Amino acid sequence: MNLKSRITPTKENFRMHHTDPELFHVMSEKIISWLPAIPRDYVLVCIGTDRSTGDSLGPLIGTLFTETKPKHMSVYGTLHEPVHATNLHDYIELINKRHINPFIIAIDACLGKNSSIGHIISGTGPIKPGAALNKPLPDIGDVHLTGVVNISGFMEHSVLQNTRLSIVMDMATKIAGVLDQIDQRMTYNQPKPSVVLRFS
Repeated sequence: MNLKSRITPTKENFRMHHTDPELFHVMSEKIISWLPAIPRDYVLVCIGTDRSTGDSLGPLIGTLFTETKPKHMSVYGTLHEPVHATNLHDYIELINKRHINPFIIAIDACLGKNSSIGHIISGTGPIKPGAALNKPLPDIGDVHLTGVVNISGFMEHSVLQNTRLSIVMDMATKIAGVLDQIDQRMTYNQPKPSVVLRFS
């Protein structure tokens, strides 16, 4: 779970509410604009655990996106095989062994202001998992996506445990849809690593 210091201050970020009808198009175009112009091995790392409702956003996204059978992104972090605080270092080592020069899209849940609940925040640069729990975890991601699932500031572990599954599921479905749009824009006539088809 990533609560504080999600985004490096000098990096670019962008947010939309998950119910915005333009979400799929606008958010996918924004993320595509941050992807490299040269072929890279795209890796999606969905951080979180199914043991906490609020923190299950990442594994839910990983599971839902995997079900779309992405052609150009490798997925780490699902409900059955979550990426979380105790195994993140191991997964980073595994990714670096399996993938040459990977471009990592990191995904995590976060808490925020009441007015921010339901917002999806995308940005350049890494996220800092475990910041709220003062866990010394490595930053991860060339770009990132976070979903504001509940209110921060007081008894945050309890807040996560009592977050409604409905909003987490709705946000996970929408973010998986955004990722699917991006994957579909990648070239299908060549194996990984892929490039993104950019519209002028």
